[in-house]
Amino acid sequence: MQIKGRFDHFNVNVTDLDRSLRFYDEALGLRELSRKTADDGSFVLVYLGDGQTPFRLELTWLRDHTAAYELGENESHLCVRVAGDYDHIRAYHRERGWICYENHEMGLYFIHDPDDYWIEVLPVKE
Repeated sequence: MQIKGRFDHFNVNVTDLDRSLRFYDEALGLRELSRKTADDGSFVLVYLGDGQTPFRLELTWLRDHTAAYELGENESHLCVRVAGDYDHIRAYHRERGWICYENHEMGLYFIHDPDDYWIEVLPVKE
């Protein structure tokens, strides 16, 4: 059997949904596409999109989880390609204090969200 899967979404759990929504909008231009709230208020799922691809980032907020999430060594990460002046965007991210790692030799950098998930930022390939 050959299965033909396709990417749908990636999930991260967040401790402060409003703060995370602001970050993903301001840092990467990702906007809310849809939301599901549990009838009892125990969780909220918010799906973000880039307006260009069908891929979605799911932010999950759990009412009863108040501690920071354990992210291990933070080796897994999301990667976002940004259009426009890459150096200008990097300067904006640096000014906001979001850059957590830069590899000048490879020409890339990472920003981290409010829950310390790392996001690799690369320029759009022309």
